[in-house]
Amino acid sequence: MEQSKKQEEIQTAKEESKRRQDKMIISDVKLIRIMGKDIPGDKKLILGLTKLKGISWAFANATCKRLNMSPDKRIEELKEEDIKRITDFVKNPNLPLFLLNRRKDYNSGEDKHLSGTDLDLQKEFDIKRLKKIKAYKGMRHMLGQPVRGQSTKAHFRTNRKSKGAVGVQKAKPAKSAVPKKAAGGKK
Repeated sequence: MEQSKKQEEIQTAKEESKRRQDKMIISDVKLIRIMGKDIPGDKKLILGLTKLKGISWAFANATCKRLNMSPDKRIEELKEEDIKRITDFVKNPNLPLFLLNRRKDYNSGEDKHLSGTDLDLQKEFDIKRLKKIKAYKGMRHMLGQPVRGQSTKAHFRTNRKSKGAVGVQKAKPAKSAVPKKAAGGKK
């Protein structure tokens, strides 16, 4: 009786492990590096391009059309020349102005499109400039408050990292009811 129970348990354990293995089928997905970003090779071209910082759906679609590439093509199917064409086009796009993300640049006054680390650096410089001239947005950045007019009364919390979780308080030491002088007995 006990042996049959053990055999049943072993059998169910084997079946369960087989089901787990079936679920955990490891797929060999190539990673293709475009402009310093690894993109899974099984993604379509238009979706893969949107993984790059500074490239929207509209910009990715326009890129595919300008370069005469199918947006449904997989990233792993791209050749080295195609990847080079894409990176050259993204760095210097020949698109209508409304698709560019940096029109009438503050310093140069020209229309350009930034992507990757260039976009991050430019954003940092813009925030530093706003802080330096003490514009309203710059002051909000300095204080750690929301910049674009969000409400701060109900849901916005500042300095979340330093204060910890909301609603958690340290236990306060209990005060004794007897005054210190009366408790000691000495004068």
